[in-house]
Amino acid sequence: MDIYTRKTYWKWYLTLAGIAIVSLSLWYTRSLAEQLALRERQQVEQYLEAQRILGDMSTDTTAFFICDVDFPLKVVQDNSTVPILLIGENGKIDGYVNIGEDENGNISPARLDEVYKNMLAEKADTMMISPGGGVVQIVMYTRSRLLGMLEWYPYIQLLLITAFVGLGYWGFNAARRAEQNQVWLGMAKETAHQLGTPITAILGWLETLKAVNEDRADNQEMLHELGKDVTRLELVADRFSKIGATPELSPVNLYDELESCRAYMQRRAPRRVSFNFPDPSGCEPLIVFLNPPLFDWVMENLLRNAIDAMEEGKGSITATVYREGKWACVDIADTGKGIQSGKFKTVFKPGYSTKTRGWGLGLSLSKRIIAEYHRGKIFVKKSEPGKGTTFTVKLRTGKG
Repeated sequence: MDIYTRKTYWKWYLTLAGIAIVSLSLWYTRSLAEQLALRERQQVEQYLEAQRILGDMSTDTTAFFICDVDFPLKVVQDNSTVPILLIGENGKIDGYVNIGEDENGNISPARLDEVYKNMLAEKADTMMISPGGGVVQIVMYTRSRLLGMLEWYPYIQLLLITAFVGLGYWGFNAARRAEQNQVWLGMAKETAHQLGTPITAILGWLETLKAVNEDRADNQEMLHELGKDVTRLELVADRFSKIGATPELSPVNLYDELESCRAYMQRRAPRRVSFNFPDPSGCEPLIVFLNPPLFDWVMENLLRNAIDAMEEGKGSITATVYREGKWACVDIADTGKGIQSGKFKTVFKPGYSTKTRGWGLGLSLSKRIIAEYHRGKIFVKKSEPGKGTTFTVKLRTGKG
């Protein structure tokens, strides 16, 4: 299992744990809201019963002096949260409480009518009461402000938790990426430095060998090829030294640069792999701004991956160049084993690799070189298992 797959599993575990926590929070808050709603209904019933008792006392003076009025009065006064409307048989409002009245218990007719319409629209809870004398009233009541806040609380909590986790995840990733970048930058600089010493020594030995083999044409040819490889090592060291620094971009004919990459890679590819690249002599120059050593690195990564994807070292690699608005586009298509559609973005993640050797950094570095240093784009254009893959690289045709 590669590093990226393990990270993906951990993300799924954390996501499932987060969903479980949020679901539990929503369920618990919903349970509290239901209990509070039941308490408020009981409170309304107690309020109405207390009002009925006080009404009976006001018409029966004997009961007023015999019965204790403190408790029903307290029940009436304690209801300071649940909005209540009393609707008579004629459809008119006979009484109200907790609907926004002033200190003296007054409210404008327009506001009272608005509250009544809102309650009807919200399908407020209702109950029937008979205060006496054959009179029947409809009681309409809606949830208190506290209950409304409690019902919205889990969603607000979810939003805040999501924002907090998102910011924390972003900050953690940013810090981790910065730390990783420093590590890779240090490794790249140290690699370039370490390569410098043996390369210089090899160049010295090459000059010595050339001097003692001046009369050996066959040896001179081998030394010449060896010199090319040492020059390539110098280029590799130069590439590593440029990581982390802002590269200088220069105007280059894209066809010439691709031909240079093809010539180098074809000499090192299996003979049964054919390269189909456009001939610069037959194409109108297409000028793009790039850093040749870094761009060549990207092309070599794509071509090397294409060669590795060939079954039994046999197949073809085709380069297609075209313009797309302000972009100069290069499609690198192979006839290898292909990539699953779900892996189109994954292949650019650091550590992802399907090969038994290597660190899985080639395409990750390629994406960084194209996106960050050249302000371009690189992506999998299409792929089908068993039929091949096409990568697209987009470069700007202007410097700005």
